[in-house]
Amino acid sequence: MRTSRVLAAALLAVPLAAAPLAANASPDPDLHITSVTLNKTGVAVSGLNTAPVTVTVKGSFDPAPTQSVNVILERTGGSGQERTLFSTNLVRNQSAGTWSGPLNVPSTANGTFKVTGVMTGPFFPGSGSMTDPTPYAGPSLAVTGTHQPKITAAVNPKQVPYGKSYSIKWAVTDAQTGKPYGSRVRVVLGVDNTCAEYFGPGYTNLTGTDGTVTKAYAADDANWVNCLLLPGNPASVGGLGLVVARPLTKPTVTAVPSRSSAPVGTIVPVNGSVYPLRSGNGCQVFLQRLYGASAWRTVSMARIRTSLRYTVNAQPAYKGLIPYRVYVPACSSIPATSKTFYIRGT
Repeated sequence: MRTSRVLAAALLAVPLAAAPLAANASPDPDLHITSVTLNKTGVAVSGLNTAPVTVTVKGSFDPAPTQSVNVILERTGGSGQERTLFSTNLVRNQSAGTWSGPLNVPSTANGTFKVTGVMTGPFFPGSGSMTDPTPYAGPSLAVTGTHQPKITAAVNPKQVPYGKSYSIKWAVTDAQTGKPYGSRVRVVLGVDNTCAEYFGPGYTNLTGTDGTVTKAYAADDANWVNCLLLPGNPASVGGLGLVVARPLTKPTVTAVPSRSSAPVGTIVPVNGSVYPLRSGNGCQVFLQRLYGASAWRTVSMARIRTSLRYTVNAQPAYKGLIPYRVYVPACSSIPATSKTFYIRGT
């Protein structure tokens, strides 16, 4: 899942939170939930610690009685970074007809959460369960989170040229004091899919006692989201993702018609590329035809593919040699045009 948003002059930084993805799915018809209970109504948690809350689910899963499940809690109030909490993979007690296990609550969950559903496990974010969670309106949990972690990043160089490597100095500090926690912090430094699909523990690095860690990145990593995640069980408990800034450049636009001549009204595909440009940005290209001596008018358009290539369609409107060009407007770059090319209408 390659996803990125182009920035020309500024750093994009967004908090990251894990969430299951089940596009166009429905709840599992074999999962039946009778009740969900928590052994606490509220917890207090500080810094990088987590507070365990025992979750018990009563119900059944007909095809596989020992199947694990995960309980989902959604934020209903407060201002912590985490919007969703997931229990660990709850273990089935077949004789009791229940699943039970811990929900590890981080300080970044500061606020109020409510049980909203149960999903079949084991937990795997992004492209995990093929079904939606089974809805269940369960109990609420009040979380008092203090000394929450704050994550910052400094990219070097601030604007990363295309084709060049770079580094990011990440820092994890106490948002309440503005100081490091004084110990080495275990973190995940990810690129692209890891940022959306991390599940603990694995993929970990350590900061120094000053809370910082610097990672060198390959040139291609600049095309995707870079992130620091705070590992948890089963999901991350906080994080920051960013797309590095790029200097404005004027790309080279190529355009090659599939035919040099065609009968009037015939569609002629024109293929080309735009480089350098961040892949997957969905920028538009416009095929233009020359009217009169100097008026270029758009006759068709397309979007640039992740391969940085595109295809637009020309359609000779009259007999004779017809001038065309491809125009790329400002989209993470300086506007640019291809060389003029010709298609003869016959």
